[in-house]
Amino acid sequence: MLFQSDFLSKKTAMPRAEDALPGRDRPIPTAVSHFVNGNPLKGPYPDRLEKALFGLGCFWGAERLFWQMPGVWVTAVGYAGGFTPNPTYKETCTGLTGHAEVVLVVYDPGVVSYGDLLKLFWENHDPTQGMRQGNDIGTTYRSAIYTFDEAQQEQARASRDAYEGSLLAAGRGKVTTEIAPAPEFYFAESEHQQYLAKNPDGYCGLQGTGVSCPIPTGVRA
Repeated sequence: MLFQSDFLSKKTAMPRAEDALPGRDRPIPTAVSHFVNGNPLKGPYPDRLEKALFGLGCFWGAERLFWQMPGVWVTAVGYAGGFTPNPTYKETCTGLTGHAEVVLVVYDPGVVSYGDLLKLFWENHDPTQGMRQGNDIGTTYRSAIYTFDEAQQEQARASRDAYEGSLLAAGRGKVTTEIAPAPEFYFAESEHQQYLAKNPDGYCGLQGTGVSCPIPTGVRA
């Protein structure tokens, strides 16, 4: 008999690569264009644009935060950071893919900086909770920043250290956010793209800590 504590421990422990679900060779079908602004989900993206990749719990509410930000050209939800190639939503929810739910953000750095995106990321979830976000429990809901170059890596780490200082001063815990070079991003199914635009009363469990994130010197906000 599998007790609830056993089930939760399995959901909150990263699987080994050899134990992960096998996935598939081909990408799963997804939307062609962004439901809100009509821009192509998979590109091609204009040359001036840059990419960012964030995990902050359930990707439905997380994506809406970013597509509403001026300077963001397109957003998409998907899976990253695990082992299973081309996973489905149901597979990812088992915890046996190793992937986190993430949001791909394609943005114009002439309008919005990476520092702006980091501030939005930190202040709109609780990055101290480990393998969960509120009532959403499991590795798929972990806090993560996946970076596309060394500059993003440095800014992500600097902002983490600055925010952790503010959180500790406010009586919160240490930051558990994973920061790593961007792995392969797998687009989620069409119904999950811009979910809260299609379902305005849909679930969004994101809650910030109420602690402001100071962007440190050298990270342009």
